Amino acid sequence: MKRRLVLLLLAIAVAHGEETWNKVERIVAVGDVHGGHDAFVAVLRNAKLIDVAGGWIGGRTHLVQTGDVMDRGADSRKTMELLMVLEKQAEKAGGRVHALIGNHEAMNMYGDLRYVAPGEFAAFRGLESQAMLEAAFARETRGMKPRPDAIARAQWMAEHPLGWAEHRAAFGPEGRYGKWIRSHNAIVKINGVLFLHGGISPKFAEKSLQEINDGVRAELADFSSMSEAGFVRSEDGPLWYRGIAQEDPALVEYVGKMLKGYGARRIVIGHTSTPGRIVSLYGGTVVSIDAGLGPVYGGHRMCLVMEGEEAYVLKGEQKSPLS
Repeated sequence: MKRRLVLLLLAIAVAHGEETWNKVERIVAVGDVHGGHDAFVAVLRNAKLIDVAGGWIGGRTHLVQTGDVMDRGADSRKTMELLMVLEKQAEKAGGRVHALIGNHEAMNMYGDLRYVAPGEFAAFRGLESQAMLEAAFARETRGMKPRPDAIARAQWMAEHPLGWAEHRAAFGPEGRYGKWIRSHNAIVKINGVLFLHGGISPKFAEKSLQEINDGVRAELADFSSMSEAGFVRSEDGPLWYRGIAQEDPALVEYVGKMLKGYGARRIVIGHTSTPGRIVSLYGGTVVSIDAGLGPVYGGHRMCLVMEGEEAYVLKGEQKSPLS
C-alpha cells in the first residue's frame, strides 16, 4: 500500500512537472469560453478536433484552452465535462489538451462568485438541493450570537440559490472540478511559444514555468496561503496581468527581454477581451486570443492555429493570416 502511494505521488509530480513540449505538428489555441459551450464545440469542430458526437479526431494536435471556461455564461459545467473526456482521448491518440488555469477558475474555487450566472448554479440543482442548502446555512451560522432570525434566514436563502451548495462542494480543493483544475498548469511552452491566461509581468518574470505552475497550484490547494501579492490573486500575477495586452511602446523592450528569458519566440494570452478579433501585438510576438467566445461577448467563433511556421486565425471554417 505504501509503495503504491509513493508511486502515485511520483506520477502526480511527473505530470505536474510537464510544462514544455517540442516538435508538435499542430496547435489550436482557444481563448476564454465564459459558459459558451455551444460556441466552443463549434470552434473545435471547425478546427477538425472533434466529430459530431464530440469525440476527439485531432490526432496528435495539441489543444490549448487559455482559461476562463466558466462565469458570465450558463454552460460551464458541460464544457468542463467535455474537456475532461477530450483530455483522455487526445492523450491516447498522441495529442494533448491543455486546459490552463485562468482567474475565473481560481475565483470559483476560492469563493469569489460575483460573475457566476444563475444558470451555473441551476446546472448543479438536484433532489437534495434544498436539504444541502439548509445544511450549509446551519454550518455558516453555527455559533452566531444572536442567532439569525427569520428575516436574516430568508435573506440568506434568497442570496444562495438551489444548486449553490453542490457548486461550492464541486469547486472545493478536493471537489470534482476543484481537483481537476488543480491538476492543470497555468502556463505551458509548446514549440517555443508560451501560453497562459493573463500574462507575465516584470514582477513574475524571474519565475520559471515550474515555479509559476507550482505556486498557483499550491495556493489553490490551501486558500490560507493566498495573498494579494501571490501567484493567484495579484493584479500583476499570471492569471490577472493585462500589461502586455496593449500595444504599449514602453513595454517593447520588456516583452523582448521577457521572451528571451524564457527561451520563447512568442506568447499567447487570453483574459483581455477583443470581441470578434484575434490581435497580434509587438510585431507578432504577443497574440491576444480572447475573441469573445462567450454569449455575453457575442459568441465569436474563432481560434488561433499554428502548423509548423505558419500561424493563422480560423473563423468559422475560413482561414486568415495572423497579421
